[in-house]
Amino acid sequence: MSDSTSFDIRTFRDVIGRFATGVTVVTTTDGDSAVGMTANAVSSVSLDPFLVLVCVEKSASAHGHLNDADGFAVNILAHGQGELSKFFASAGRGDEGDAMSGFPYQLSARGTPLLDGTLGWIDCRPWQRYDGGDHTIVVGEVRALALTQPDADPLLFFAGGYRQLGEPI
Repeated sequence: MSDSTSFDIRTFRDVIGRFATGVTVVTTTDGDSAVGMTANAVSSVSLDPFLVLVCVEKSASAHGHLNDADGFAVNILAHGQGELSKFFASAGRGDEGDAMSGFPYQLSARGTPLLDGTLGWIDCRPWQRYDGGDHTIVVGEVRALALTQPDADPLLFFAGGYRQLGEPI
């Protein structure tokens, strides 16, 4: 952290945590194994070409897998998939053995793991990677996507916890 700031990490996290986000699990493969990590630092970048970005903490066990992968998927979680999110956010993600812990998934036409029960998914190939401090910003070119549950509610994250949509305003 820069010496020129007058705030600490906790204050930064408290403020940025008030920006409500959707919750995703980013998946890829490591040889024959599927691996994933929870991510809420995900955004669309461009419509021409279709690009999305995901920020991956360099100390995350999935960082090396995603940094070396020739493809990854952004799985947009539905309300009710909090346990799935918690699993992939835990330190155990990417461990040897069943890295998906029995959570059901299918492989895309490109061989990328797509989790069952999500709102939708975006299958990407890496387009560019950028240094982002303690994260790597991975920009992916969208190769395929699907809206699998268009009427389902999303899993949201706000102020350090999972939330749900309220009534429309």
